[in-house]
Amino acid sequence: MSFSDLKLFALSSNRELAERVAQEIGIELGKSTVRQFSDGEIQVNIEESIRGKHVFILQSTSSPVNDNLLEILIMVDALKRASAESVNVVMPYYGYARQDRKARAREPITSKLVANMLEVAGVDRLLTIDLHAAQIQGFFDIPVDHLMGAPLIADYFERRGMVGSDYVVVSPDHGGVTRARKLAEFLKTPIAIIDKRRSVDKMNTSEVMNIIGKVEGKTCILIDDMIDTAGTICHAADALAEAGAVEVYASCTHPVLSGPAMDNIQKSAIKKIGCFGYYLPTRRAID
Repeated sequence: MSFSDLKLFALSSNRELAERVAQEIGIELGKSTVRQFSDGEIQVNIEESIRGKHVFILQSTSSPVNDNLLEILIMVDALKRASAESVNVVMPYYGYARQDRKARAREPITSKLVANMLEVAGVDRLLTIDLHAAQIQGFFDIPVDHLMGAPLIADYFERRGMVGSDYVVVSPDHGGVTRARKLAEFLKTPIAIIDKRRSVDKMNTSEVMNIIGKVEGKTCILIDDMIDTAGTICHAADALAEAGAVEVYASCTHPVLSGPAMDNIQKSAIKKIGCFGYYLPTRRAID
């Protein structure tokens, strides 16, 4: 594939990032518009020929999740009808990924439904970063390039000298152990695991049950794929502080930070949060 055969389009969620990507590889961002009717219906217009082109759409399904997801589906349909050679969706954050299994009776598996919709719309390939559950790749019958954020997060901490046995990488739950182990390999640290129990009746709530591993006298680095309301990561940080951790840092690939997230972080034992090479200072750090 040559750059002359490639087109990159941005929708509503990540236009600035798409412009930076286009500049980096030396192409112009594709011309398109996204509008909404007064009742909320979405209309997408492609304003240049894409016949025979390999088209990439850069769009996360971050808030507003449903609008951003529907924009992708409508754009893909428009591209297929305009005779694109292939349609590739770059979706850094895959919405609905937390609904990847039936945790109780009569629950949907919505991340599988999203995969079905993308395939039916005509997506040929999906590129994403740090899926909430790696097995979501198996929901697709098309190629899925699952990239990992750990190398960039490790670089953030390495540049600050946070390596070696005085530090410990902590997974906030059992599901994130593989991610924590990968970061620990980069930073040459031991790992610890938070044993938590998630409420089946309340959304975005969890309870710390136990800490597996030695954290007393250590600087802890929590790592998760995403921070939404920050309840899980803050409970984990407070539990680490109570267990004798010297300092607690946190990191994630997807800083969703919805609802009371910032307030929860400000009140927690977290000193700083590293998000894909950037950090969000807490009030404690600013002071």
